[in-house]
Amino acid sequence: MSKGRRFEKPKDFKGTFSKLLDYLSPYKVKLIIVIVFAIGSTIFSIVGPKVLGKATTKIFEGLISKISGGPGIDFSYIKRILLILLGLYGLSSLFSYIQGFIVSGVAQKVSYNLRKEISQKINRLPLKYFDSVPYGEVLSRITNDVDTVSQSLNQSMSQIITSATTFIGVLIMMLSISWQMTIVALLILPISAFLIMTVVKRSQKYFREQQKFLGQVNGHIEEVYAGQNIVKAFNAEDQVISEFEDINQKLYGSAWKSQFISGMMMPIMSFVGNLGYVGVSILGGWLTIRNVIEVGDILSFIQYIRSFTQPITQVAQISNVLQSTIAAAERVFEFLEEEEEVEDTKTPVKLEDIKGRVTFENVKFGYDEDKLIIKNFTQDIEPGQMVAIVGPTGAGKTTIVKLLMRFYDLNGGRILLDGIDIRDFSREDLRKNFGMVLQDTWLFNGTIMDNIRYGRLDATDEEVIEAAKMAHAHRFIMTLPDGYNMVINEEASNISQGQKQLLTIARAILSNPKVLILDEATSSVDTRTELLIQKAMNNLMKGRTSFVIAHRLSTIRNADLILVMKDGDIVEKGTHEELLAKGGFYYTLYNSQFESVS
Repeated sequence: MSKGRRFEKPKDFKGTFSKLLDYLSPYKVKLIIVIVFAIGSTIFSIVGPKVLGKATTKIFEGLISKISGGPGIDFSYIKRILLILLGLYGLSSLFSYIQGFIVSGVAQKVSYNLRKEISQKINRLPLKYFDSVPYGEVLSRITNDVDTVSQSLNQSMSQIITSATTFIGVLIMMLSISWQMTIVALLILPISAFLIMTVVKRSQKYFREQQKFLGQVNGHIEEVYAGQNIVKAFNAEDQVISEFEDINQKLYGSAWKSQFISGMMMPIMSFVGNLGYVGVSILGGWLTIRNVIEVGDILSFIQYIRSFTQPITQVAQISNVLQSTIAAAERVFEFLEEEEEVEDTKTPVKLEDIKGRVTFENVKFGYDEDKLIIKNFTQDIEPGQMVAIVGPTGAGKTTIVKLLMRFYDLNGGRILLDGIDIRDFSREDLRKNFGMVLQDTWLFNGTIMDNIRYGRLDATDEEVIEAAKMAHAHRFIMTLPDGYNMVINEEASNISQGQKQLLTIARAILSNPKVLILDEATSSVDTRTELLIQKAMNNLMKGRTSFVIAHRLSTIRNADLILVMKDGDIVEKGTHEELLAKGGFYYTLYNSQFESVS
């Protein structure tokens, strides 16, 4: 079940195990039924060899009787025994099936509940959590870790019960046949345990090395595939191959040693087990000659030895799997216990008609509280104004708009929408009034119609098409196969960057927001597409308060207000002409773009 597998150990086994039991507590009745059926299945299975031994004894006695001139084998008795065996094994299988069915249902329900809680938790986490934790790590918890818990519960719950029942039941049956033979069988256990521990101890270090070099191989391959064009551009193919062969050779060396040493376990167990069979057979023969036991008891006892060692091996494997399960559950519970966003106000303000007046009052913010990015920002923006935010990288441009949407909460000061603190709105109501078009477009696997409709899910097809026309996207959509019904693939690689941007603008137009946030997205498109996007954005901004994060300063000449940011402060503000006339920081920024181009 777990041969060659490396297990991560939990930090707090007892605490996590207790939490996992809490998740299982609603299914107490089902688990009690599982225990009853598991015990029943095991008992019926255990009784089988004893009954079969009686049949063997009867056949042996019949043969002796036939040789002595007696009536011979009593086939009617044998028939009854076989029918009893058939019934016992049939009941054992039925009970096993029922308990497996119930356990699978419980395991999958726990898995379902964990995934549901994680999904809900993601929506309650602040964005700062995702700033510090890779998306792959979160994905691993909702897939790999929950799967590990689910599979382990499915396999281990019934196996633990069955193994414990089998061990106790078989020991009782062995003692009922012969205590002397039982002692011989028990002598196998310490020998087996010593040999297994020796093998595990030797193989463990090679498994660790195997995992280490496997990670290096995977990392190397991923790095090379992602940078194929760079590798070829610098003629580094031979170097890449040489590095891969070196790591691969180390992986080969550790892998074959770990697999060979761990592969010795089964032959060793078989050898020790066979010694036990020989000892029991010799002792059993001697006891039969002395009429202490019957011939059939030897056959029954040998079958019980096989059943006796199996649960011990299973318990050893389950203990390892249980460590892995609790470690996986621990990671899931850690995620579910992460600090959440500050709760919305209990009495949120609801405004039917937002005008779009935005006021910043002494705003202070830093992703790290000890290191402020926005130090003391104050500005009043009138409804319908176009405000451009410019400045060098790291000045705090994007941070300003993230604060507007309440992706982060302020360290000081406040932001007002139509004179009301944005913290007095629920996040949902606040964000309904904002529309965003970002430089990094986001489209999902679905039709173009569905991607645009994401801006307002109850929009009709006609409203979607009208929004696309306003965004200057309708013409290119109609040239595509299936038009609005064309499916955009997962990476959205079947349409161009400029086309993606036009679709996101159409989505924003459809949502009809009161305040717009535009992270100018024309830097990676051709001039013709840039003009289309600019026209689409002008349509989008009509009559709306707009915040434009500008990278190309030439595109924001018509802004009503330009805020020039440097090191988290507004160092200059005014119109394009006013700022150029000052000859200050904006003047330097504006002219540096043309110098770099020339």
